[in-house]
Amino acid sequence: MYISISKQHLGNNFSQSSSDFVNYLEKENEGLLPDNQEQFFDQHNDKIPPEQVVQEIDGNTAKLKKVEPKFYSLTINPSQSELKAINNDPEQLKKYVREVMKDYAASFHRDQPVTVDDIKYFAKIEHERTFKGFDREIRENQPYRAQIVRLENDIRKVERGEITGNTTAMHNKIEKLKSEIPHKIAGVPVEQGMKKPGYQTHVHIIVSRKDISNRYSLSPGSKYMESSSKLNGKMIKRGFNRNLFYVRAENTFDTLFNYKRNFVETYEARKSYIKDPQQYFAHLLGLPTNERSAAFKILGKAGVQVPQVNIPTNKVQLALKTIKQFKKAMDVARSSSSIGI
Repeated sequence: MYISISKQHLGNNFSQSSSDFVNYLEKENEGLLPDNQEQFFDQHNDKIPPEQVVQEIDGNTAKLKKVEPKFYSLTINPSQSELKAINNDPEQLKKYVREVMKDYAASFHRDQPVTVDDIKYFAKIEHERTFKGFDREIRENQPYRAQIVRLENDIRKVERGEITGNTTAMHNKIEKLKSEIPHKIAGVPVEQGMKKPGYQTHVHIIVSRKDISNRYSLSPGSKYMESSSKLNGKMIKRGFNRNLFYVRAENTFDTLFNYKRNFVETYEARKSYIKDPQQYFAHLLGLPTNERSAAFKILGKAGVQVPQVNIPTNKVQLALKTIKQFKKAMDVARSSSSIGI
């Protein structure tokens, strides 16, 4: 499970209206009959029209300055394994979102507990993702595409008499490159804008910066974690605990759907990898054989090429070279849009 929280802005300026973002989230509904369209929903209501979403988010910004975000975007990205566990059922995912927003509310550090009914949000399920330039498949196909484009240009130059060359040999080279290009779908080389295969269902959530009463600021993007400060001589609680939210959201999915989460799928594992790759690797190798095998399988599906070397199981004897190889492979997977780990 990968969950992101971001403020919505254009360049250095924050969006003053949610309309552009809402319109963007309507892209999958284009050309579909009303009964086949995905609608916005909140904690208690389904089939909320986009016009209402814009009106309510834009109307809930009392006393916010132009340089402050008016709303935040949460994206919930279940892995294909997690989607498989719920049969890619949008109703089950909707049920999960409503539980996650309870976790979101509870992660605010305030004098009075924040509940989900204090949060103004609207969510929308999407079913498709497309390949982008930073995806591993696009990057690994790029050298082949570059050679093909260069050869095609050379063929046109030969035909115009600008250069000399054997166009038959060039055509043969192009066909060879097309056959060798590493990533294809149904025989067609993967390129930007192509739809990704398999389950790609995910959720976008628009969350107002202000609470539902339009009186209090609830910012998950606060630079403060859980802390207290003095205001008018009185100590007050402030902040949002992202770590707590991510862990709770993960546990909620596991509890709700009886999901058996592997070590490499956990938020704590991803955090450990970033802070201390050696500790992450040591933990990975210390898993029981069946769990370790499953972990490597999950990593492989996410695009991580596990080093094919003799890996010592003793933590003291961990080979630094192997760890560096593994870290490099993990960095490749993390920089792509693969969210399976």
